[in-house]
Parts: sequence; structure tokens; C-alpha cells
Amino acid sequence: MSSFNQNVIRHKIGLLNLAAELGNVSKACKVMGLSRDTFYRYQNAVAEGGVEALFDSNRRKPNPKNRVEEATETAVLAYAIEQPAHGQVRASNELRQRGIFVSPSGVRSIWLRNDLASFKQRLAALEKQAAEQGILLTDAQVAALERKQDDDLAHGEIETAHPGYLGSQDTFYVGTIKGVGRIYQQTFVDTYSKVAMAKLYTTKTPITAADLLNDRVLPFFAEHGMGIIRMLTDRGTEYCGKPETHDYQLYLALNDIEHTKAKARHPQTNGICERFHKTILQEFYQVAFRRKLYLSLDELQADLDAWLAYYNNTRTHQGKMCCGRTPVQTLIAGKEAWNEKVTSLNLI
Repeated sequence: MSSFNQNVIRHKIGLLNLAAELGNVSKACKVMGLSRDTFYRYQNAVAEGGVEALFDSNRRKPNPKNRVEEATETAVLAYAIEQPAHGQVRASNELRQRGIFVSPSGVRSIWLRNDLASFKQRLAALEKQAAEQGILLTDAQVAALERKQDDDLAHGEIETAHPGYLGSQDTFYVGTIKGVGRIYQQTFVDTYSKVAMAKLYTTKTPITAADLLNDRVLPFFAEHGMGIIRMLTDRGTEYCGKPETHDYQLYLALNDIEHTKAKARHPQTNGICERFHKTILQEFYQVAFRRKLYLSLDELQADLDAWLAYYNNTRTHQGKMCCGRTPVQTLIAGKEAWNEKVTSLNLI
């Protein structure tokens, strides 16, 4: 019994005892500062239910916290482990596509109850699950996975008229695999549709930068009846040089692709690639390295290709032109704009 309830009971019993001692209800009520109606209410309560009846009864109906169905909560928790980098809004949208309807605030409430509210907590839960399933990681690998990349985010917007109008390319340092060495990722993002392509290399040279365009980018756009008009890169040595001696510059010239260079020490100019690097770091690399031990570049490239297929064809994008569609859906929807623009400029 709380001290507050003890004081209340003592006060009420004191009134009844004082009236019995004085033999006068009116005098007892006057001394205690209470009305006679109150005295008789206390007296009747004791007569009916004993001293316990003097407790203050809460007349408010219980208001249990809003809780979702158990199946929905289980699905939300499973998705948090499956995609730890996704926030509450994206998790709600993706679950809705699976037929599970829960609001972003509902997702966050479930995460808070289960200590999954932050990205680090969800990564820790994934690591624990991987360990319970028999996937053992070395201390060096865990430490490497915990390192955070200082990615610069985009500030402002890049104006783009249609798919292929402007492609953004950048180099991303993935890390080191024992027996393979350093791994670099060449990244391409179409600034209109947000279609992304990436390929892994062990070196960072003009040849590797041109190889991504030749092997992945141009063939993909050719399949859709489009091309690339202009490329945006930083001023790294793999992108800049004299056309007659620089493989990347020579490749752009041979394919009639213009080249725009970002201002020195202004990575936000190429912010679309920088933001994609943060996404791929959180949603793919930090998750994949916890689930699997990679011993070769080809093995990592295969999983990267599978994730890129999901990113381009299944994962919804919140970008300016995508508006909740997938990048490939946005690219297909922008074909008409490409045809009108390019035909009017007599580029094809």
C-alpha cells in the first residue's frame, strides 16, 4: 500500500473514531472539516465492505496501449533484421507492398519496444542472429564492419530533363579482402531515373572507369533505345586528363559523351552518387559482410549484382522524379521525354 493511500485511510478512519469518542457526528465533522454526508458515506462503506472499501476507487475505464496484431509485429521485427538500413517510413511502405498495413509511427513503436529504434541497434540484432545461425565473424571483420564512412550528402538539386541526360559517376572504396587486396567500386547513377550500376575492381584507374561504361552502362541504355549525353564526375585522376593519353577521356570522346567536372573540394556537386554510396554501404555492404565471409572478388560481385537488381527493379525510390516508383519504372516512363528531346536536337 502506498504512503498516499495510507494517509487517506488514516484520515477517514480518524473521522469515524472521533465521532465514536465524542458521541456526536456533527462535532466530529466540524473538527475534521468534513460534511455529515461524507461521514455517513464513509460509515456505510465500512459497513458494506470493511476498511478496504475506504480506498479511493478509480472510476476511469482502463485504456490499454494501442497494440498491433501479433502477426504484424512479427513481420515488422523480421523486416528490421532483413533491411536494417531502412527507416520507419520506408519500412512501412515496403511492408504495405507485402500486404502488411502498419503506419510509420506504428513501425517505430514496435522498434522502440524491442530495442531496434536505431540503425546500430538493428545491425547488432542482425549480427546476433547471424551468430546464432552459425555464421562466425572474426574480430577484425566485425571491427571493419563497424567503421563508418564519412559520406558527403548532396546539397541542392541537379536539373535533369530525361533519362540519359546526365549520368553521375564516382569511385567508392569498399575495403580490403584477405587474399584479394583493396577493392574499389565504380558507380554510375542516372540523375533522372536513379538507375544505378556498379562494378568492383582492385585498382582505381581510367581503364576501370571506362570499363564500367562500356560493360554495363551503355549496353543497358542501348537496350532501352537510349544513350548517355553527358557525364558528371569529380576531378579524380581516373576521370581527368588529356584525351589523347587518358583512357576515360578517350572513351567519352569516341562515344560523343560530354564531360562535366565537379568543382574542386565540392563533393556535394556530385551528391547523387555520394548519397547512393551511403545507401549501398548501409543496405548492402554492412549487411552482407555480417551474413557471409567473402574470399573472392567474383563472389562479392555476384551478391552486389543481385542487390542492384533489387534496387533498380523492386525497391521504391523517394527521389524527385521517382515519386515512389522504382528506378526502372521511372526510366521507362521517361522514354517519351528522351525521344522528344533527343529527336528535336537531332542527336539520333
